Parts: sequence; C-alpha cells; structure tokens
Amino acid sequence: MKRIHLLVVVTFALGVALGLLASPTLSAQENLKAGKVLAQTTLKPAPGWEVMLVERDLPPGGQSGKHTQAGSEIVYIEKGSVILQVEGKSDQTVKAGEAFTTSVGEVHNVKNASSSEPARALAFYVEKKGTKMEDLSKPAK
Repeated sequence: MKRIHLLVVVTFALGVALGLLASPTLSAQENLKAGKVLAQTTLKPAPGWEVMLVERDLPPGGQSGKHTQAGSEIVYIEKGSVILQVEGKSDQTVKAGEAFTTSVGEVHNVKNASSSEPARALAFYVEKKGTKMEDLSKPAK
C-alpha cells in the first residue's frame, strides 16, 4: 500500500514539474497569436499584398518564443522595453519610443525586459493578402 502511495506522489510531482516546464512554451506560443488588429489595407502598388497594424501586449517576463515572419515587420515599442534576440546577432534592448525591424524568415524572439511591468508594441506587417492575424508569425523549428 505504501508503494502505491509513493508511486502516486512521485507521478503527481513529475506531472507538476513537467507542467511548469512546458508553461513558458505554451504562453510564448499564445503570445504569437494574441493581439488586436487596429488597421488593415491592401497595397494598391503591390497587388496581392496588404499591410496590417497590430497592437501586441507582452506580460511581465513574457516572450514571443523563437519565430519567423513570412513578410516584413516593423515593431514600435509603445510601453515598457523588450529584448530583441535575433539568431546570429547580439541581443538588443528596445525601449518605449524606439522601433526594430525583422526580415522574412529571420528567426527571432522578443522578451519583455521587465519581470513586473507589461510591455506594449505596435507591429506593422507587410504580408500576402488574406493572411490572418494568427498566421503572421510561425514558431521556429
């Protein structure tokens, strides 16, 4: 009987530990899908392409997770500060009032620089017409 109780306790503890390890990954993936589309329009001089402006909030200590864009992106930090991590480059701190860009296929991660204050960004995307907000970013492999 004691063995069964021990096995139950060990299994429960292992499940909790794995859940805690997986939760940053899940929340990072959720951050890629979250946001509010503020404006969207077709680019007349570039048939088949459109632009989208999305407001994105990053909770304290949150991050986007490593991902890429299929198009181009310009991100203006409206509130707080973030750490931009681009594969093959040094980390860059971007503060409120500053902006950064990413290129097609560039693997990057955006982390909130604060563990206590949220960050807010306005992200401007140039994407193929019909791209849904949820599909702007793809997790990197």
